[in-house]
Amino acid sequence: MAIILSPEAQLSVGIILALLVSGSAYMFRLLTVSGAIAAFILGAVTFGLGGLSWAVVLIAFFGSSNALSFAYKKRNKSAESMYSKGGRRDSAQVLANGGVAGLFVLLHLFYPVSWIPWLGFCAALAAANADTWATELGVLNPGNPILILTGKPAEPGTSGAISLVGTLASLAGAALIGLFGWLLVPPNLNDHIGLVIFSLATFGGLVGSLVDSILGASFQAIYYCPTCQKETEKHPLHSCGAETKLIRGNKWIDNDWVNLGCTISAPLLVILLGLLLLNP
Repeated sequence: MAIILSPEAQLSVGIILALLVSGSAYMFRLLTVSGAIAAFILGAVTFGLGGLSWAVVLIAFFGSSNALSFAYKKRNKSAESMYSKGGRRDSAQVLANGGVAGLFVLLHLFYPVSWIPWLGFCAALAAANADTWATELGVLNPGNPILILTGKPAEPGTSGAISLVGTLASLAGAALIGLFGWLLVPPNLNDHIGLVIFSLATFGGLVGSLVDSILGASFQAIYYCPTCQKETEKHPLHSCGAETKLIRGNKWIDNDWVNLGCTISAPLLVILLGLLLLNP
């Protein structure tokens, strides 16, 4: 027998669940204080205003991406010198990866019988998951990655670099969210769109991760450490304490902006495709 909650009760349950999830992530050192607060707000909005289907998809993203980060933490240690931030995600990182999905939950309140919010929500999280899986599993590639725009070899962890293993991981990460999007189509939507949701969310997630790489290779600020003689996202100081100098990209575009571009591009693309497929 299905349990039907009033909007007030659902919001209360959502707040409690969001508190448990964000608090646990903070205790396991996956989130900073600001990251835990942002995750709590995102979770409360998704759980409390979207409902069970929306909550499970968000948990699938959050759980799988953080599990990989935790599992491959030691293997990714050498690549962390490239990143502007440590392994614990802050509020900017949480919102860059999940903020767009949260906006689609709010859009669902105004258009509860439309498939667009659900597709956009799934595509945004599929892109974020695809990018995370590519980053975490890309280190398993037997050779060095290549820059997506030039094809030149690059060090593991270089922004804008791709590999075969990383791309396959990206596809798998997107497909996981697409699968949940198919299986958990909200009851107010027609079941027949489930396969379309899976296909579009998976495709959009993969494309979004490639957009992330293109933005990282072209617009993201990349610096150089003269002491370590390595490229890095860290500024003004590298891990060694040396001052870093901008060598390419725009200094105001960091990885958070690139991730935001990733999670915006995927839903925009698939919603346009969905309008063609679902509303011929």
